[in-house]
Amino acid sequence: MTSDPDAPIFAITLPGMEQSLADEARQFGFDVAEVTAGGVSLRGGWPEVWRANLELRGATRVLWRMGSFMAFHLAQLDKRARKFAWTDVLRTDVPVRVEVATSRKSKIYHAGAATKRIEAALVESAGIPVAADAPVTLKVRIDDNRVTISVDTSGEPLHKRGHKEAVGKAPMRETLAALFLRHCGFDGTQPVFDPMCGSGTFVIEAAELAAGLQAGRARNFAFEQFEGFDPGGLAERRTTERRSAPKVRLTGSDRDQGVIAMAQANAARAGVQDLVRFQQGNAGDITPPEGPPGLVIVNPPYGARIGNKKALYPVYGRLGQVLAKRFSGWRVGIVTSEASLAKATGLPFLPEGPGIAHGGLRVRLWRTDALP
Repeated sequence: MTSDPDAPIFAITLPGMEQSLADEARQFGFDVAEVTAGGVSLRGGWPEVWRANLELRGATRVLWRMGSFMAFHLAQLDKRARKFAWTDVLRTDVPVRVEVATSRKSKIYHAGAATKRIEAALVESAGIPVAADAPVTLKVRIDDNRVTISVDTSGEPLHKRGHKEAVGKAPMRETLAALFLRHCGFDGTQPVFDPMCGSGTFVIEAAELAAGLQAGRARNFAFEQFEGFDPGGLAERRTTERRSAPKVRLTGSDRDQGVIAMAQANAARAGVQDLVRFQQGNAGDITPPEGPPGLVIVNPPYGARIGNKKALYPVYGRLGQVLAKRFSGWRVGIVTSEASLAKATGLPFLPEGPGIAHGGLRVRLWRTDALP
């Protein structure tokens, strides 16, 4: 997170996907100040905070930096925390939770002791209650003796779009699906086909993106409980309307009819059921949907996640054969934690992307150019 006072907004994303989030932010007209490990710093005020939460599909949270000060020991932290302008943002009738991260570069390195000092300052000096299950979270970082105080403006993680209820065995988070789609060059104008669609995340995200729907249109945010929040200002920026009329074919298939029913239900809750098509089918028997070529994107099982890894080599091999034989002109994106499984497809992958933490594993997106 930058120390630039004109860039108090920090959009967090998964490590390795920062540049993709920065590209998305620029596309939405945000003023990107810096791309750093773990996220993107943005210039702007509260209207940009609201918009970042509503619009950015690749952000997991949006933080607002309230301020910072130097502290070399706990007594100094206590004194300065008691003078901090907490009530500029926080309300005395809304409890907060305090999370402190320290580094060995600071003289204050015991996070638990620092947390207690800040909690005492909030309660005793500002009259702000503290609770473990509070709806608002303060994130305090003590690095090189500088105490930086930020507030999480999102609340629940932003991959919770507010409309998905049914999930499959190993769901892809919506934020990661959106970033992978972007990384594959999807801009809402190409067909998308997921032959192992599970609960439909890739296809539904593609439909929402193609229709210009706001990612956070159906959910609430922590900033709605901040001091001075303007409901009218948010209402002006929130829309449930489609901002474009997609003409692309967005298709998913899966061998499990129960999962297909989940995907259809999720699409209906998202309001994109008319833009997508889900059907039962085995990934080894797929044929291209009618129309021009586009993007095949798939999150197949990987051994550590679902079952026996050895049994998966023929699955990947068959998928690769079918794609190579029948999907000429299509680009492919495959998400897996195992390079050997990706290579078992025999597809001509581009240089591998960064490893991304997902479900306790490190996964990569393996991409091809248009298949010959």
